[in-house]
Amino acid sequence: MGMGVISIRAIDGEYPRPRSTSIYEEWGEMAPDVRDMAITRWLIELTQTDKVVVPAGDLSAHAVWYGPTPGSRAINIGISIVNEFRGKGIGAIAQRLLAEELHRQGIVRVEAQTDVENIAEQKALEKAGFKYEGTLRRAQGRADGLHDIQVWSHISS
Repeated sequence: MGMGVISIRAIDGEYPRPRSTSIYEEWGEMAPDVRDMAITRWLIELTQTDKVVVPAGDLSAHAVWYGPTPGSRAINIGISIVNEFRGKGIGAIAQRLLAEELHRQGIVRVEAQTDVENIAEQKALEKAGFKYEGTLRRAQGRADGLHDIQVWSHISS
């Protein structure tokens, strides 16, 4: 990559998130049930060539159940990249690292969803080894209304 090494590390919910802005993160009012959802987080760190470690973004993950058995559990991940680090391949590397870590923990299916218009994230997911599965129509509500989203998956071998 030339700019340094990307790594991820688990952080708790109190750890301050790196500041970023995106039209895809303008959620509006949150549903009360979301406050109780168990979300795990990872910090994306860039260790630059001069050994300075810079927060480049963060990842989140929560369980998704497709049935009542342990084998029906998948993990859905999300990502936010600090504006100045976008377009450099950091998101693809970080999402691949997280998918691999979750697979090591026994999770077979890791999935990500993105707005149908978020071409940069679609390219990052493909580079990270995720496969496009389909489009969920009007599935995600944000401040400006309902949006269609794509579903992508990374399956352990």
